[in-house]
Amino acid sequence: MRQEWASFKEGIWEKEINVRDFIQKNYTPYEGDESFLAGPTENTKELWAQVMELSEEERAKGGVLDMDTKIISTITSHGPGYLNKDKEKIVGFQTDKPFKRSLQPYGGIRMAVKACEDNGYKVDPQIVEFFTKHRKTHNDGVFDAYTPEMRACRSSHIITGLPDAYGRGRIIGDYRRVALYGVDRLIQDKQKQKDTTRTIMYSDVTREREELSEQIKALKELKELGQIYGFDISRPASNVQEAIQWLYFGYLAAIKEQNGAAMSLGRTSTFLDIYAERDLQNGTFTEEEIQEFVDHFIMKLRLVKFARTPEYNALFSGDPTWVTESIGGMGIDGRSMVTKMSYRYLHTLSNLGTAPEPNLTVLWSTRLPKNFKRFCAKTSIMSSSIQYENDDLMRVTHGDDYAIACCVSSMRVGKEMQFFGARANLAKCLLYAINGGVDEVSKKQVGPKYRPITSEYLDYDDVMEKFHDMMKWLACVYVNALNIIHYMHDKYCYERLQMALHDKKVTRWFATGIAGLSVVADSLSAIKYAKVKTIRDENGIVVDYEVEGDFPKYGNDDDRVDDIAYDIVHEFMHYIKGNHTYRGGIPTTSILTITSNVVYGKATGSTPDGRKAGEPFAPGANPMHHRDSRGAVASLSSVSKLPFKDAQDGISNTFSIIPGALGKDDAILFDDIAFELEPDCACCEPNLTVEREEDNE
Repeated sequence: MRQEWASFKEGIWEKEINVRDFIQKNYTPYEGDESFLAGPTENTKELWAQVMELSEEERAKGGVLDMDTKIISTITSHGPGYLNKDKEKIVGFQTDKPFKRSLQPYGGIRMAVKACEDNGYKVDPQIVEFFTKHRKTHNDGVFDAYTPEMRACRSSHIITGLPDAYGRGRIIGDYRRVALYGVDRLIQDKQKQKDTTRTIMYSDVTREREELSEQIKALKELKELGQIYGFDISRPASNVQEAIQWLYFGYLAAIKEQNGAAMSLGRTSTFLDIYAERDLQNGTFTEEEIQEFVDHFIMKLRLVKFARTPEYNALFSGDPTWVTESIGGMGIDGRSMVTKMSYRYLHTLSNLGTAPEPNLTVLWSTRLPKNFKRFCAKTSIMSSSIQYENDDLMRVTHGDDYAIACCVSSMRVGKEMQFFGARANLAKCLLYAINGGVDEVSKKQVGPKYRPITSEYLDYDDVMEKFHDMMKWLACVYVNALNIIHYMHDKYCYERLQMALHDKKVTRWFATGIAGLSVVADSLSAIKYAKVKTIRDENGIVVDYEVEGDFPKYGNDDDRVDDIAYDIVHEFMHYIKGNHTYRGGIPTTSILTITSNVVYGKATGSTPDGRKAGEPFAPGANPMHHRDSRGAVASLSSVSKLPFKDAQDGISNTFSIIPGALGKDDAILFDDIAFELEPDCACCEPNLTVEREEDNE
């Protein structure tokens, strides 16, 4: 056994690249409480104060402090960057200094130029010329191949948020491999994969060999990145500080090469805890030192920044990166995967203060340790910064070594990736069905010229027949547009480092998405259970609606409308699956618009549910605003009825509550635990009165 692996339990992981086996053999589940946690060190406080000063400067300059306009970002393009080299325990920035955004033109030179110009910067003319005349970008390839129909759908926003001008994201490299094995071992493994490819050069074999060659080059550059900062990451990490630093270098290399819309971290806390426990037992580091390493690591993740256009920022309500870390969950052997490191990650929300990045996501199970549930509840109240995902649901599909990309997209780390696919605007699709493919905003014929509805009042069966036809058309255009996007991204903007941290054989998910679900469900409910009168313009196009009477509204645990929502998801996914997908991608969909629902609504006319033109949609799978009138449980119940089998890319429900919303004043109810809080402080320690309810496990 290697010196760096001393005292680790042996397993398959020594003989092959298998991080899960290493974790299962070596991690220590933690059932205790948070009393062991350490506060921020003076170094941490000083560094974070520096970050806050730079953040103030960035806001004062309109949202961007600095941009690189001359150096194209690669893994090794920049020298080392620091906040304070003497105080940082985990180092590394995307460029040579913090808050300086990198130049990444491979996704699209026009996007890169606009992102700079809109913020007062100008890209070096030689770079613009090179990527205009001599080097094709992903965006150029996509628009060369788009059909007029695809362009029209994109422009009208019936298909929206397509990753055709920037990095597609939602690929999670297994950055843990860098720490466990060192880069040299990973290079050897990839070289063996290349040497054992099939010998007859079919197109897929040729592509595979080229991609493996690119992955090997990326790993060699990753090793050089470590050297730039003075570290030898060719070997495995020997302690928890090195494990964090090695892992972070892997992630840093990925974001220096790609500007994807979701550059998630993965599932690292349980892995790193193995090193932390060994170091604590050996006296290598104290708890305070380990927390400092974690705080500085999270600090770096908070400072991931890309050059974005104002349009992108409007779509996503800022410039989020979704650096998602998945924490906790249960193992398939019945052991909790909560460790002390799970606590340490969440504790950064106290030591550093709250922040949207990284997106700390708890994989929630009814069987998680009660102390951890309590800590999550308390931290959520204090910070409003924890996302929760249903581990009991996803573990069935993905096992116990999956992670979340972006907000809700689950995949096995290092074994699965996703072709990101934005969203189809089903609310607009419904309006196209009513108007025979004519866009209600532009008045252009965007969809197929089907016979429009001409009656004064809408008939449910008539609308549904036409809506199904329009959904089938939309699914076809949508999937084929994505096929083009992902073909061109592999060709011109390949994620070589991220894919170098995957197995040779990768399962690919072909992601699509739905926007406006609750709008459509309520609209169809209004048509079925009330009377909906059409209001037409001078050309006979329906531009508004009058609803006469009441109707069941999604979000109130009413099967009459909840069944409609279920059927919409199921039917649209059925149509998606009827199309060929690039590289054999497994079709799935998400019900996800956490931020962009406002922009989607702005592009959509009035709808039969009474929503007026331009008004926002509800986010994700949420009920429309103010329509869920029967309380939190009823609202959540409606969402829970949606078919996960048809939406395995994830179902999002953005939910803000006060404790009393769950039916008990001054209490937090989490699963089978209810604990009372002091009445004058909602974020203090719970008092000694702990009420244990009947187990529902």
